[in-house]
This record gives sequence, structure tokens and C-alpha cells, in this order.
Amino acid sequence: QVQLVESGGGLVQPGGSLRLSCAASRSIFGILVMGWYRQAPGQQRELVAAITSGATTNYADSVKGRFTVSRDNAKKTVYLQMNSLKSEDTAVYYCAASHYNLAYGAEFWGQGTQVTVSS
Repeated sequence: QVQLVESGGGLVQPGGSLRLSCAASRSIFGILVMGWYRQAPGQQRELVAAITSGATTNYADSVKGRFTVSRDNAKKTVYLQMNSLKSEDTAVYYCAASHYNLAYGAEFWGQGTQVTVSS
């Protein structure tokens, strides 16, 4: 079992920035695909960004050029830097991990952290 603990959510104005962090509990972190999903009220959970153990990244079209996912294997932590935030980015963001492609879902989930973009 891998436990994932997120931090860094909050309230930010449109155009602002936030950085989310997700710390994993086990050393197998280094072989996992890590990423972030989000879920807005009344909507399905969507994959926002993912990063493989080899640091290959992919992003949802809606966040390309604004969000950056990165990982520090020594710290067993993955980050999501979010810039130029928009109101439509408001959602609960979930850290996710899998041995496989995250597009097919996650094996492990964090508890979620709220991001609210509002003036």
C-alpha cells in the first residue's frame, strides 16, 4: 500500500499561482507513474497531468502551457505548479499513483486538496 498526502491547495485570484505537493509513503515511489486528477462539482474526475519514473510528462489540453508536473524521487514527492489560474481550474485536486498508465485510473489516491480560483 502507498499512502499519498497532498498539500498546497487554497484560494487564489484569477491569474495567480499555486503549487501542490504530494508526498508518498514508500520507496517504490521511484517506479510509479505519478500524477494529478481533479474533480469539479457535478463533473467527472479528469486527469490533469502525469509524470513517469523517467520524467516523461503529459497534460490535459486545458492546462498545457500553464501547469507543470515534476517529481523528486529522493524526497518521494510530486509537485504540480499551477500558473495563470482560471476560475474553471476550481476543483478538488487528487494526487494519484500507479504502476501503469494513469489515463486508465490510479491504484493509489490521496485525500484531495481544494483549489479555488476566485476574485
